[in-house]
Amino acid sequence: MKLLVTGGAGYVGSVCAKVLLERGHEVVVLDDLSTGNADAVPEGASFVEGDVAAEATGLLTGGGFDGVLHFAAKSLVGESVLEPETYWHGNVVKSLDLLDAMRSSGTPRLVFSSTAATYGEPESSPITEDAPARPTNPYGATKLAIDHAITSYAVAHGLAATSLRYFNVAGAYAGFGENRLVETHLIPLVLQVAVGRRESIAVFGTDWPTPDGTAVRDYIHIRDLSDAHVLALESSEPGKHRIYNLGSGNGFSVREVISACERVTARNIDAKDSPRRAGDPAVLVASSARAIAELGWSPQHTDLDEIVADAWTYVQSLGDRARG
Repeated sequence: MKLLVTGGAGYVGSVCAKVLLERGHEVVVLDDLSTGNADAVPEGASFVEGDVAAEATGLLTGGGFDGVLHFAAKSLVGESVLEPETYWHGNVVKSLDLLDAMRSSGTPRLVFSSTAATYGEPESSPITEDAPARPTNPYGATKLAIDHAITSYAVAHGLAATSLRYFNVAGAYAGFGENRLVETHLIPLVLQVAVGRRESIAVFGTDWPTPDGTAVRDYIHIRDLSDAHVLALESSEPGKHRIYNLGSGNGFSVREVISACERVTARNIDAKDSPRRAGDPAVLVASSARAIAELGWSPQHTDLDEIVADAWTYVQSLGDRARG
């Protein structure tokens, strides 16, 4: 298939583009490089530098595309609270422009990069797709709004669509990984301490109702995540919008992650206990049973040390290219 990958110079988008190329698909990456890196576009993909709203119609019209994988988005929770207008315009408005470009060009398939932030603070764990969607920040709210829009386009216009709600994506694959100016994910932040780019890591809350008092999260390997995108694309059905959670199904605490990083790097990590952050749930673990049953997907890289080791190999390879 000929596929447009928006945001394909970012972390998740670049790895998914790499996996799609390995599967024999033709890939065109569209990215404005506001947060992505030009050197993250995998060899073999065509690259167009530009904005989704400005470029999508021209690319899709007459381009013979079979589908779109939409990763381009603003994704910092804290920033979304301070600058909601940036997120509503950057995420929702531009996604609507993309949907209209797909409709006018007859592009039939869409896989959308959604998030567990659509659930907000869930009442129970593991979290299923039937859990109430009550986002607690504009980032999660914009992603949920796009999900609603996709549903209506699928029903009205026959779009074959899938939204994948990620939990904590981590690891690296084939020389592609996380390299961002503003890093908020725990594993790369801890590894920045190990490599000497950060003095310590903050542990937000040590009195959670968890076995060691620190918050528990579900970490999914980027390769497993990418495989799910391929399966979602290939199994999509016209007129249907399917939504799947993607996680490993395992929960690891902040202290367990720090310990894994110490084991893998053989370096001590200075951790500073800090107060809880407002809005942080104690436990976020996915139920991916629906994706396993309906997509035939199965996460293969669920060992925490393996996830950290792949991320560590990538961090060490960056050298002067490190952005964070």
